[in-house]
Amino acid sequence: MLSNSLVTSEVKNSAGTEVEFSRIAISDRATEFALVSEAPSSPHRLKISHLETGSGLNKRRRSLVRFDKTVISSVDSETPVVVSCYAVLDSPVGALTANTEPTHVVAELMSFLASLGASTTILYDGTGNGANVLLSGGL
Repeated sequence: MLSNSLVTSEVKNSAGTEVEFSRIAISDRATEFALVSEAPSSPHRLKISHLETGSGLNKRRRSLVRFDKTVISSVDSETPVVVSCYAVLDSPVGALTANTEPTHVVAELMSFLASLGASTTILYDGTGNGANVLLSGGL
């Protein structure tokens, strides 16, 4: 289980600077964290949830990690808008005896988002191959 406070470099912004979150809600299969310094009118949240469906060999788990950040529109400077980014792992847990293959695909997603080719450096600034296509709408 995650700590109630994410304060020791668990989350970083695009500058690579630590962003601190504190747990504000928890249930059986979900939890929510709020940015420690958020303004009440501008929530900045980290949400984690899990859903299991099926049974036996058909059992699947869908796990979600999601960030939602409310900001003021840069077009009219009055309208609040929400920017969201999330990752979902849909894993056939009933048909696997280990997390080897799910671990591989999570690593592939992370490396595609946060690196350039053969680079071993994690890029937080949005210049990784996958992050760039997300931000630019490119293919």
